[in-house]
This record gives sequence, C-alpha cells and structure tokens, in this order.
Amino acid sequence: MDNNKKMSKKIGVLGGGAWGTALACVMADGDTKAVPSRPIDIWAHEAETITAINEAHENPIFLSGVKLPENIHATSNLADMAACDILLMVVPAQFARGVLAEMRPLWRSDMDLVLCAKGVEQKSLKFMSEMAHEELPQAHISVLSGPSFAADVARGLPTAVTLAADDPQRGESLVQALGSERLRLYRSDDVIGAEIGGAIKNVLAIACGIVSGRGLGESARAATTARGFAEMRRLGDALKAKPETLTGLSGLGDLILTCASTTSRNFSLGFAIGEGRPVAQVLAERSSVSEGAMSAIAVAALAEKHGLDMPICCAINDIVNHQGDVDAVIAALLARPQTVE
Repeated sequence: MDNNKKMSKKIGVLGGGAWGTALACVMADGDTKAVPSRPIDIWAHEAETITAINEAHENPIFLSGVKLPENIHATSNLADMAACDILLMVVPAQFARGVLAEMRPLWRSDMDLVLCAKGVEQKSLKFMSEMAHEELPQAHISVLSGPSFAADVARGLPTAVTLAADDPQRGESLVQALGSERLRLYRSDDVIGAEIGGAIKNVLAIACGIVSGRGLGESARAATTARGFAEMRRLGDALKAKPETLTGLSGLGDLILTCASTTSRNFSLGFAIGEGRPVAQVLAERSSVSEGAMSAIAVAALAEKHGLDMPICCAINDIVNHQGDVDAVIAALLARPQTVE
C-alpha cells in the first residue's frame, strides 16, 4: 500500500481509556519517516476525558504524563465515528456489546472493525469477535493483540503485536494501514487464538501478582506463568486455536509481559491482593478496568463447559469474585497431586 493510499484511510478509536488513547497516539503520528501525521477521532464516555484531550491534549485520568498529538480529536457522539474507514474497538469486553449495538445503524459495508480490547463476556461466554459478529453481522472483523503497555506505545517505543483476520487480503491491508516502524504488526488468520491469549493472560497476571505480593519468590512466579500457559494451551486446543498463535506474540509474548511487571493493571491488582488488601477496596480505587477480574468468571465457566483442568484460572475466580481466602486457595493449589507435564 502506497503512502497516499495509506493516509486516505480514516481511522477512529472507540474507547478513551489508556490503551485506546495510546493507539490514537501512534495512529496520529504515522510513520517516523515516510508517512506524515493524520487526524484521528476518539470516542470516549467520560466528559472530563473528552475535554482534557481536546483542550489540554492529555488524558490525565487514564494515561497521565503523556502529551497527546494535537491532531487527536475526542467526541461523545458515536455518529461522529461513522465517517471512519477503520474503527479500533477498545471498549472493555463487559461493556462492548452495547456500544456495538449502537453502531449498527451507522455501519457501512466497507468499514473494518479491529478489536483491541481483551476479555470474555461474562453472561454469554463469548469472545469479542463472537459478540461483534452478533451485533454487527455485516462487519469485517479482526483482532489486534500482543505484548503492549499503553504508556510504551503512546511514547513511541517499539512494540510488536498480532493482527488476526479471517480474510488474508483484508488482514494484509490492515497491516499496511495501521502498522508503522514503531508498531510492528504480524499477520495471522487465527482470530480465536489471538483472543484466547489476550483473555487468559489477564487472569494469570493476577495470579502472578498475588504470588509476588505474598512474597513467594521469583521461582514460584515463573512456575505460575508456565503452568498458566499450559492452561491457556488447553483452552486453545478445545477451541481449535493454532498452537503457533498461542506461542506467539498474542499468547506467550503477552503472558510474559503481563505476568512480570507492576505496570500491568492485572499484575498490580494481584500484588495488592497478595499483600493482604481486600479485593473490593483495591478495585474501587482504580479508574481503569482490570479486565482479568471480570474475565475470570467467564474463563472459569469456559473451563467447566469444556471439561478442562484450569486450576490457576479457577483459583483466581474464587479469590476475586467469591471472597476466597488467599492462603487457603494457595494451599489447595500446592496440595494438588504431582503429575506429568
């Protein structure tokens, strides 16, 4: 795709949180060499976020300390997004269905919907792509997922993620339209595999945070990450995901990043719980969604539905959503029979 054609694609972002704002930044700046900056529209729910983006060129609630490009414009009107050719959907999984339903009468047959939020809807046990197909059956849907902290992306630090699309030609077109020197996109046709990695790693990050917050050591955290990856693979096998997807950027890559840093919202949530703070109090203090806490319910239900052994994910659901005692849950995990890998 030549630069003129690339720049002719109008891009919008649905969601004014940290990740949506970061994606708007990298899209607004374009490539560092050949492609100039381009206007980006971002739809946000919070009035104060919209005002801050438009007037101060910052998002202090969700992405503090980052100066935003002046060619990002925020709006509260979904109808303003109807002129976009590519929409990056960054609304959290538990709230996405309503926004997608509102977009239905505005949708054009030539638009692309790129799902950038990670999670599983609690009520339906549907992944984001399944939910989107239900609400926008005419939409061309793809998934963007991988190891990417919002602050890194917003500051222009190099990042590599997966762009998964059922249609290889459409996927290649999106890679050319959205990728840059700083945001490298690796194309895949395994949509469900990319989504499994993104959803499960958030739950496992809470587990690793608890291990660190409880002072159980780096060896225990590494073991939790590795055994958690085995649980990811089991769900992937059950849902026909490709093994190479789960061992790639959107699976293992994202898991390694999220399970090892307090920059991760889910890891830091687990760390606070591991230190002994009440779950409800920690969640109430946060402006951003810790998607792992919400997805844990659905992931545990998926494990039961498919008859899968996913003890770490189920343990996190017990702690976060059913007031399970941290020490008792850890003791139960350690008392499990020793078996083969």
